[in-house]
Amino acid sequence: LIADGVLRQAGRAGLGIFSIAPIGLSLSLVGTSFVLLVGNFLLPARPGGEGSTDRFRLQDYLTELTILPDSPFLGKTVAEVEADKRHQLKVVGWLREGRRLRLPFKGRRLREGDVLLVRTTPEDIVGIRQEPDLELQPVVKQSGPEPPRLEADQEERSEQLAQAVIAPGSRLIGRTLGEIDFRRRYGAIVGLWRKEGWLEQELAKTKLRPGDVLVLQGDESSLSRVERDRAILMMVPFQEEARLRRKAPLAGLIMLATIIIAAFNVLTIEIATLAGAATTVLAGCLTARQAYRAIDTRVYVFIAGAIPLGAAMQKSGAADLVGGWLHHAVSGWDQTLILLALFGVVAVLTQFMSDSATTALFAPVAVALAQALGKPPEPYVITVAMAAVAAFLTPIGRHGNLLVYGPGRYRFVDFIRAGTPLTVLVAFIVALLAQQLWPG
Repeated sequence: LIADGVLRQAGRAGLGIFSIAPIGLSLSLVGTSFVLLVGNFLLPARPGGEGSTDRFRLQDYLTELTILPDSPFLGKTVAEVEADKRHQLKVVGWLREGRRLRLPFKGRRLREGDVLLVRTTPEDIVGIRQEPDLELQPVVKQSGPEPPRLEADQEERSEQLAQAVIAPGSRLIGRTLGEIDFRRRYGAIVGLWRKEGWLEQELAKTKLRPGDVLVLQGDESSLSRVERDRAILMMVPFQEEARLRRKAPLAGLIMLATIIIAAFNVLTIEIATLAGAATTVLAGCLTARQAYRAIDTRVYVFIAGAIPLGAAMQKSGAADLVGGWLHHAVSGWDQTLILLALFGVVAVLTQFMSDSATTALFAPVAVALAQALGKPPEPYVITVAMAAVAAFLTPIGRHGNLLVYGPGRYRFVDFIRAGTPLTVLVAFIVALLAQQLWPG
């Protein structure tokens, strides 16, 4: 986006949404081949590490699903419920009027008020709580009121859920959840994870064992009481978010429509993407709060300031001054060598500056250099932009490098060893293809 803005300020047409697709696809193909064929020998084999919350990510939680009057499962068989692609559910029990139905269920159909004991994923526990026509049956006493449902525009349920482990020797062991009255003391229980064994009855009548993991829903004060209770070994956040699988096709169509509209210049890239984002929220693919939280405001503000910075460099003459120096330095060089040199300078500097800042500073210089050489500015600006984001010389040069640095147990020298030849390879591809795509 910054490169596009600089080119428009220079009086050029700017970039289309697929302008750099040939370069991107080539880098993906060549880069992947390099990592698989060469990088495997350059990088050491060290055991990976996991964060404490990652180690505690469990699967196959047990919970209860109540059949409401408007439930999509009403009138269906267990086989049809398990075949529903919107949620990953494995039915392990069926309660009707408080009594457990015996296997096999065969052709029996669900009625209003039936409770299914199911095994499901953490994502689906959160997802079911966000569905207007589905409800998890909380663990309460027979006479206890049902906890209120959370509205979609409130804080995400993943932040109101926590996992609590029953400590060995806890006073809770051997007692049922109904006897303990968890809802009054700690908050509603919406799920349980157990290493071994199956639920023989509803959660409220299930006796706790050491090591059981309870999924609790409550406010900050109730979850704080759980954390301070000696009967609880540990409590960690429930860090899953809902996956509304029924909305996946719609979200995919919106994304595809946004790309097509931008590609055929029906709308500008900015307007098309904003319209696509608004449509995604209005269609219920995610909430407005989730959309706002997905915005990296630091990058947004920086880009908003980086484009005027490029304009300032052009209008103040700073870009022309530096471009003139470079012109004298590379005068008589082949254009490929000039682009390689430009890539190398930017690749080194981007290790100490953000990719956006590097592009904002050097894209105007690239335009001035191209004009001094009598060449089209696009290959030079694209070279700067690609060098700013595709230089893998150190772990501090890219956010992605930092993300894998810890879990992969990498060292600084590992990136120099494997990243240097990869960066050189990227530089040649960018320099050669940029000239082919914008010959002048």
